Amino acid sequence: MDDIENDIYPTPLDSAGQDDVFVGRIRKDIAIDNSISLWLSCDNLRKGASLNAIQILEELIKRDRMGLNEL
Repeated sequence: MDDIENDIYPTPLDSAGQDDVFVGRIRKDIAIDNSISLWLSCDNLRKGASLNAIQILEELIKRDRMGLNEL
């Protein structure tokens, strides 16, 4: 979502309730050579807390820290 002429870029309203991360306003960063600036918008509860909890559980199962492989 990046339309400079029509001032269109991702907003929290676009990402609410979505698992996707929306990216826009991709520009060359004039402050640092060979870098870019961009705008990200995502639903932090879905992509942050929930996904992180699932990934931690998957890692614990993989490392057999919960004794689930004994069942």
